[in-house]
Amino acid sequence: MTLTLFLTMLVAYLVGAIPCGVVLTRLVGIGDVRQSGSGNIGATNVYRVAGRKLGLLTLAGDTLKGVLPVVYALHFSELSLAQVSLVAAATFLGHLYPVYIGFKGGKGVATALGIYLVLAPLTVGLVLLLFVALLWKWRYVSLASIASAAAIPVVAYALDPRPAFLLASLFISGMVIVRHHENIRRLLAGTENRFKL
Repeated sequence: MTLTLFLTMLVAYLVGAIPCGVVLTRLVGIGDVRQSGSGNIGATNVYRVAGRKLGLLTLAGDTLKGVLPVVYALHFSELSLAQVSLVAAATFLGHLYPVYIGFKGGKGVATALGIYLVLAPLTVGLVLLLFVALLWKWRYVSLASIASAAAIPVVAYALDPRPAFLLASLFISGMVIVRHHENIRRLLAGTENRFKL
């Protein structure tokens, strides 16, 4: 591993680790979002606990965390696609295991979205249709997220069959699904919370 790649991955991890939901809810005086609702730091829980505006801001912040490091690695460095994929993975792991709050992060959906917006925008557009359809039909954010995560590597590989990108998408999407293990249990038990607009 070159020094440039190592430093880029380190910065990417530190950017990905910024807990937007925690920061925003504390800034407005609501307190620690981890102590309310599902306890998750992501946009869905912030939306439920603190309202639509903060939920959308958290979604935007977590997505931007995925965008910025990958844009830099892809367009402003001399890293190969395989190396850019490692930077993307480091960014994603930052959100899942953030050093700033004891390595207990979110489920990674919004940050993965930001990464894919840079690396595979057409894939995002197609899979977003699936996400919206599932959310509209059943009102489960978790179900829509899990299904979309499972679909992304398949769609991405169909559009861009490069091995490095396939491995990155399998890793990121696989981790998104794994992080939803509690939601999967609640879905199977019929106790998962539905999303209300």
